[in-house]
Amino acid sequence: MSPRTKATSKNGKASDVVIPEKLYFRIGEVARLCKLPAYVLRFWETEFPQLKPVKSSTGQRMYRHKDVESVLRIKTLLYEEGFTIAGARQQLRSEVKNEKKQPPLPFPTRGHADLKYIRQGLNEILTMLSARH
Repeated sequence: MSPRTKATSKNGKASDVVIPEKLYFRIGEVARLCKLPAYVLRFWETEFPQLKPVKSSTGQRMYRHKDVESVLRIKTLLYEEGFTIAGARQQLRSEVKNEKKQPPLPFPTRGHADLKYIRQGLNEILTMLSARH
């Protein structure tokens, strides 16, 4: 089988679950991996908007890798960190917002003398180019 990845929680410690590198997982596989009953996964789909497994042509739920990671994160929030369902939903929303925020670009702060020097150099270039015509 191909290499596997470990799911990590936000506090940095790795959980014991190793997620195989596959494109899709059936609900039974996810239930076994996460040590949860399938009905809990189906219930969480109704409570957490980010948990949306695709359905196959036969109607079977097919979880992607990121869905399995979401299930593990939800499980951690509910069972280990003691969040309510509403609290876990809000926490996941805030985590997504924080991931989407980009740090500001590090524009260099130039002193007035540096800008004056650059402007003078540009003017000299402009003078040379104007003299050619």
